[in-house]
Amino acid sequence: MATPFTMANDSVEADAPSTETTEHKARIQGKNIRYQVAAGDTQLKDEEGNPSANIFSFYYQRTDVEDRAQRPLIFVFNGGPGSSSVWLHMGVFGPKKVVIPSDAERVGAPPYPILDNPESLLDIADLVFIDPVGTGYSKPVGGKEGKAFWGIKEDAETLAQFIRVFVTRHQRWNSPKYLAGESYGTTRAAAIVGELQEGWGSMDLSGVFLISSILDFQTGDFTPGNDLPFITFLPTYAATAWYHNALPDRSKWDDLPAFLDDVRQFALNDYATTLLKGALATDEEYQNAVDKLHQFTGLRQQYIQQTDLRINEHFFMKELLRDRGEVVGRLDSRYVGEDESQVRERPETDPSSYAIDGAYTAAIQSYMAKDLNVIRDNRYQVLSGEVFRNWNWLYGASPRAQGFVSMSPILSKAMRQNKDFRIFIANGYYDLATPFFATEYSMNHFGYDQERIKMAYYEAGHMMYIHHPSLESLAQDMRAFLLQQ
Repeated sequence: MATPFTMANDSVEADAPSTETTEHKARIQGKNIRYQVAAGDTQLKDEEGNPSANIFSFYYQRTDVEDRAQRPLIFVFNGGPGSSSVWLHMGVFGPKKVVIPSDAERVGAPPYPILDNPESLLDIADLVFIDPVGTGYSKPVGGKEGKAFWGIKEDAETLAQFIRVFVTRHQRWNSPKYLAGESYGTTRAAAIVGELQEGWGSMDLSGVFLISSILDFQTGDFTPGNDLPFITFLPTYAATAWYHNALPDRSKWDDLPAFLDDVRQFALNDYATTLLKGALATDEEYQNAVDKLHQFTGLRQQYIQQTDLRINEHFFMKELLRDRGEVVGRLDSRYVGEDESQVRERPETDPSSYAIDGAYTAAIQSYMAKDLNVIRDNRYQVLSGEVFRNWNWLYGASPRAQGFVSMSPILSKAMRQNKDFRIFIANGYYDLATPFFATEYSMNHFGYDQERIKMAYYEAGHMMYIHHPSLESLAQDMRAFLLQQ
């Protein structure tokens, strides 16, 4: 039964944590299950014992099980930084999902279908969806300011504290535990692993699910003097051109994975060498790179020469279909949109973002009110620009403004120190935000144990689960990983 909702009348009551608990049933993987949802606040305290933050979360626990202690527990969050957990919650992991067109069509206005999710992992694991401070309904309390929580280290410490408190209250210390993050949430997952597993009094984890991973920012930040992203983004440029039939001769490659293998080989060899040589590259080497880039991306040879072989992701989004008057999406390059100006060098916005945002925002609000009895007047922050703008990128000796954040050493250390720690990685071929080749670069460095890494690929973008066949494949792949099949 749901507890009644009461409106807060003053600042003290507004900071007081509250939780709504409801009972449900679902049919997952062809079986009927019963589960309970506790949606509400967990209040964290500082070292002096004073309230510091209310973390809003959704806790799904299956109730028709005999031995909860041995049941896996997955902590789920998204990225941004500044995003709530709505995307993974209503897209793949939760027992309810919002259904939008699978073929990269714009969604439009409500109503949106909010249906049962037979692919949810709730039948084999309990789920905790976490909204970091400044997202969802999570907020600082006790006079604290948001900036105290907004940074790689600060955020990881806060969510690690939440996880410890949660595990203690629910008596789950001896359960298998996983973290699941998307986009910056994969950076967050690595940082939390460091907070939980390193040092005395550690909490050893069974592994992480990395959805559209970004661990090492040198692979993805287009800054002067850093040639690596031009290499790591190239296969995604090629996949995008292949999808939109923008290649000079697409008939050479009917099979996308085989095509991308050819692109990878060029990227790692001739292209990387030519970029590394710079002015030392011969005319023949330079022209070969121009020809291959034209062949693999569909961009005009003159344009490639004008970029000095270095194609920025935003320039690519605008240039690829310029002759059609269209721009491709960043989060999912299957999507196309139209800009007011056809002559700018960058898109005015990301068509794959505005195509889906309204549906997920409406879905989480409707679902909370109708099914979970959570109705609050303050805004549920789906994605906060304030959090993103004020994020502290300093982490140890690697300030992003002066270098590049690198989280792979944390996960590789986790593997060395914990023989059972495993990594699942989901990659979208059409993801121009966190390209799959950049993730491959990370996984092929830093001493990872390749035997405990599962890489999976889907013909969709950053949120690959909005593509219906990819959702089914992703869910089955994660299920097999969790069951160690």
